[in-house]
Amino acid sequence: MTTIVAMWSGPRNISTTMMRAFGNRGDTRAIDEPFFADYLARSGADHPYRKETLAAYPTTFAGAIAWIDRASREKPMLFLKHIAYHLEEAFDPEFLFGWRNFLLIRDPRAMVASFSNKFEEVTPIAQSYAVERRIFERASKRGLPCPIVDAADIQRAPEAMMRALCMALDISYDPAMLAWPAGPRPEDGPWAPHWYDSVRASTGFRPYVEKKLELAENLEKIAERAMPDYQFLSARRLLA
Repeated sequence: MTTIVAMWSGPRNISTTMMRAFGNRGDTRAIDEPFFADYLARSGADHPYRKETLAAYPTTFAGAIAWIDRASREKPMLFLKHIAYHLEEAFDPEFLFGWRNFLLIRDPRAMVASFSNKFEEVTPIAQSYAVERRIFERASKRGLPCPIVDAADIQRAPEAMMRALCMALDISYDPAMLAWPAGPRPEDGPWAPHWYDSVRASTGFRPYVEKKLELAENLEKIAERAMPDYQFLSARRLLA
């Protein structure tokens, strides 16, 4: 039976690097943001490569689930990279509890700073944290594991953190998760040319570099909205 590992993250949070790490395993197929076209169709949001994404991806939630089901038959493990705000605000999380879920978090101020360089609308960052917290709390009520990892912790100690994450997910660790060839990958979404320039140049996890951030007042307010959920999750994060 295929193991489905689902990662839930906000944007600009090494999520594509994590997809590289899992996708480089010989036993794993990866899918890049399977609910993105459903989100675009439902919200009308005008994201880069919107037309290409709507043409290539299922545009309904049911269609995305069917795609995941078909892909789960291809290899022993299927990795799903999810951006949390792609789910509807009032989503029912029951559908994901047959998967092995984990949350990827990052300081919201750093996420806002990075996202605003690529896209003007940054409010989904706060929404992503609300969704991640809901997933964690619902999983906890059911007694299901839902490990949380911080991007900065992974960048500081990639091997130790990836080993710890694999153990928490009850999957084997594979050294191939630490290094991969530069360039595009078959699983990259249609929007990759706009967002993935850095990760396509990478061959592994980039070292953590602390940056001094100065945000405009409106961006600070958005980061502040996300901070309580980030702090809640950060206090419960996995440490190597």
